[in-house]
Amino acid sequence: MRGMFRAVLCCLTVLAVTPAVAAEKLRVVKAVAFAWTFTPLDVGIQTGIFAKHGLEVEASAAAGDAKLQQALTADSADIGIGSGPGMAFMAKGVPAKTVAVMYGVPKNMAVMVAYDSPIKTVDDLKGKKLGCTTVGSLTHWIGGRINQVKGWGSSGITMVPIGGMPPARAAMKTGQIDGYIGALESGYALEEQKEWRVITSATPFVEDFITHVFFAREELIQKKPEMVKAFLRGWMETIAFMKANKDKTVEITSKVINVPPSVAARAYDEQIGNFSTDGTFDPKAVAVLKASFLDMGLLKETPTDDTILTKQFVPIK
Repeated sequence: MRGMFRAVLCCLTVLAVTPAVAAEKLRVVKAVAFAWTFTPLDVGIQTGIFAKHGLEVEASAAAGDAKLQQALTADSADIGIGSGPGMAFMAKGVPAKTVAVMYGVPKNMAVMVAYDSPIKTVDDLKGKKLGCTTVGSLTHWIGGRINQVKGWGSSGITMVPIGGMPPARAAMKTGQIDGYIGALESGYALEEQKEWRVITSATPFVEDFITHVFFAREELIQKKPEMVKAFLRGWMETIAFMKANKDKTVEITSKVINVPPSVAARAYDEQIGNFSTDGTFDPKAVAVLKASFLDMGLLKETPTDDTILTKQFVPIK
């Protein structure tokens, strides 16, 4: 009897000193650092939501969609948060698949010009140079879409891949570009500083569309699909938290993208309702995306769904 007691005591001692199972590390890369739509990642980390789902998220940002795809290819990222047009890279050999929709039509994107620019309306953009993040990015496609809708053809807007906000601000000051297509909240912040001015959002030129999506490396999908599911569930729980906690969300997100709380609050009001709540792929929006691949010269033929996406993780529950 005494021997049995000692054995039980020994087992309890081992359990007491054995550390809890560590959360699994997941490298998540945003296409850019300055977009409010990507801040749920930071909210989920700071509120412990991803940790609750067993994940230790290592967050970072690239300098546009092309750089994000390079990170996925080089195994520097497990999951990427990027643009719908970025899905074309899956058909070009990036070892990843689109696993869910993050955001619908691009209410979060805008065309901005210098505060004292003579450009006042969209029509004034004809023949001008607009900066974008990278070739094949959402911002690049929006410029081409404006050309298409206005019927300008080759005499319309010329797109200039310039990268993120720091190089774009420098290029605007030196006159290398006449405007920039980027995150709406960045324009609002620079309006407050009287440096830039928003002249239009992207929504008048885009109807059915998928602005942002989640990419996952194929190796992760095949070997650890439960991590993909855990991340997507954590993201959706974060969106629910943000909808129920505006003040806390504004507090966190304003610091993440370095804008005044007034700008973050404005972004919240305009954009919070546009996040997908189940991650599913709308067929009409996917069709528009596929057409955009050809419009931008990213692909020569329309890809099949299974080349660019997988539906095994949606709807997210």
